[in-house]
Amino acid sequence: MKLMSVAFKNLKRKKIRSFLTIGGVAIAVAVLVSLIGFDAGYQKALTGDIDKMGYQVLVTAKGCPYEAATLMLKGGGGLRYMEQAVYDKITKDARIDKITPQLIATEFDKDRQNGQGGIVLYMGVDDSYLKLKPWVKFKTGGWFSNDNADEAIMGYEVAELEQRLPGDEIFVPNLNKVLKVAGIFERTGTQDDGVVFLPLKSAQRIFSLPGKLTGIGIKLKDMGELAAFEKTLYNEPGIQVISMAEVKGTIFNLISSAKVMTNSVAMIAILIAVIGVINTILMSVFERTKEIGVMKAIGASRLDIFKIIWLETTFICVIGGIAGDIIAILGSSVVEYILRHVLPYAPKGQLVLITPWLLGVSFIGAVIMGLIAGIYPALRASSMRPVEAIRMGD
Repeated sequence: MKLMSVAFKNLKRKKIRSFLTIGGVAIAVAVLVSLIGFDAGYQKALTGDIDKMGYQVLVTAKGCPYEAATLMLKGGGGLRYMEQAVYDKITKDARIDKITPQLIATEFDKDRQNGQGGIVLYMGVDDSYLKLKPWVKFKTGGWFSNDNADEAIMGYEVAELEQRLPGDEIFVPNLNKVLKVAGIFERTGTQDDGVVFLPLKSAQRIFSLPGKLTGIGIKLKDMGELAAFEKTLYNEPGIQVISMAEVKGTIFNLISSAKVMTNSVAMIAILIAVIGVINTILMSVFERTKEIGVMKAIGASRLDIFKIIWLETTFICVIGGIAGDIIAILGSSVVEYILRHVLPYAPKGQLVLITPWLLGVSFIGAVIMGLIAGIYPALRASSMRPVEAIRMGD
C-alpha cells in the first residue's frame, strides 16, 4: 500500500507531463473503442434495415447495381422502370412465398424545409405490401378505400413534418394533384418513415407511368432455393436480380476497405501512446536517480524499486483507459453524426455501438499496455547501484 502511495505521489510531481501522457493513452483508447463500436453498430444497424424490408430478393430494371441498392435501402438513386408484365410472370413461380410490386416516384417541393425546397418520395404499392411487412401498423387511419383512389398513406416522419392527420389533403407538387390522407403508419425506423404511399394504380396514373414498376420485392419459401431462383430470372430481358445478402456483403466490403486504414491509424496511435508512456517514466527515473540511490542505500530492495516504477506506469495507463472509455462514450454521438455525413449509405440504427463488454476489454487492454510499457523503465531503475546512483544525481 505504501509503494502505491509513493508511486502516485511521484506522478503528481510533474503534473503537466503526467496529464499529457495520460491524455495520449486516453485518445488512443477512445479511437480504438470508437472503431470497434462502429464495426459492431454498423453491421447490426444494416442487418436490421435489411431484415425490416421483409424481402430477400429485389428485382429492378437493369442498371448500376449500386444505384439499385441505394434505391432499395435509401429510397433514392437512379429511377429506372420495367414492365409490370415481369411481375405478372414472376408471381407464377411456386418457390415464392410473398411478393410485392413497387413504383417509386419523386417530386421537388419548393415549400419544404422552410422554403429551401426538398424531394418528396412517393411509392405506389398494393395490399401485398402489408403481407410482406406484417409488423407495419397504423398509428391512425387505415388502408386505401380502393386500388385506384386518390388517397395517400403517410410514413411517420413525413406525417410529423407536415402535421397531417387522416382526412387531410396533401398536394403533389408540379402535378396539381390533391390526395386525401387515408392513414398514417407507426414509426418503423426505416426509410419508409419518410415515404408517401399511394395505391399502385393511382401512382401509375398520377405520374404518367402506366404499366411501369421500379422494383419487385420477393420472399422465398426456402432460402436454399435462392441461387436457383435467381438463375431462372437471368435471361429475362431488361431486369436485374439483387439479393439482400449480396447488398449486405457489398456494403460491408466497402466499409472494410476503409477500416483497414482507420485500424492502422488506431494501431499507430496506440504505439505512440506506449512510446510516450515509456519516455515519461524513463525521464522520471533519470530525474530521480539520486533519490533512487538513497532509497536503495537505506534498505529498499530491487523489487521495491521495480514495483514503484511499474506502478507509476500502470497508474498512467489505468487512468488513461478510464478517461478513454469516457471520451468514447461522450463522443459517440459526434462520431455518429460525422459518419452519417461521409458514408455512402448509413442505416437508421445506432452506428457506433459501445457496450459494457467493449469498455471492459479496452480498459483491460490499457492496463496490459501499462504493465508491458513499464517493464523496461522499472528494470532500468531497479538495476541501479546505490553509490553510482547517488554520484550520478549530484
